[in-house]
Amino acid sequence: MTSSGVPILTIDGPSGSGKGTISRAVAQKLGWHYLDSGALYRAVGVAAGWDDTDFSDHAALMRLAFNTRIEFSADGGSEPRVLVDGVDATDELRTETAGAAASAIAAIPEVRAALFEKQRSFLRAPGLVADGRDMGTVVFPEAAYKVFLTASAEERAERRYKQLKDKGLEVTIDGLLREIQARDARDAQRAVAPLKPAPDAILVDTTGVPIEGVVERVLALIPSVPG
Repeated sequence: MTSSGVPILTIDGPSGSGKGTISRAVAQKLGWHYLDSGALYRAVGVAAGWDDTDFSDHAALMRLAFNTRIEFSADGGSEPRVLVDGVDATDELRTETAGAAASAIAAIPEVRAALFEKQRSFLRAPGLVADGRDMGTVVFPEAAYKVFLTASAEERAERRYKQLKDKGLEVTIDGLLREIQARDARDAQRAVAPLKPAPDAILVDTTGVPIEGVVERVLALIPSVPG
């Protein structure tokens, strides 16, 4: 329990480890709010692309991070729609291009600082499930419940392949595997908030484990889970 009295569960991990799917399911089971922090970085990356902002212009990216209006809108499905300055950018945000942009700008301290308070603003009763790469280490270090999801790069590539093919996008498993491995290295080696589990996080390997099994294991960490 935090000083605000609102419980927090952080679920961190690399791309394709199942953070989004697991976090949404757990938040729904608990009746808590859900923060997809990666969508915030992807939204800034997409907005930068729309504005032809040079990624080397950190001041311009910081202004975008502060000023871009990012909203989440449930459409009755399992995944909320993401509006960027009023435009539904959900599908664009889920592309590998947007993911690479998010990873690149996430290494910029000014951008991370600009998005910090936006992420903290999601903390409200009855509780918050926050998914990302530094939720348990940087954004919500006070969280009582922390999970770090892992999975083999090969399985994560296969998951992304299925997701993107289902959306009608042309991709290859080999290409996705190379991108995932490159992003893992970039995220782990960046100077600011590198991808790593919090010292008090529970590590959960999702390789070969059904979604329901991972959800049950995560829920078992939270006392008084609704039946």
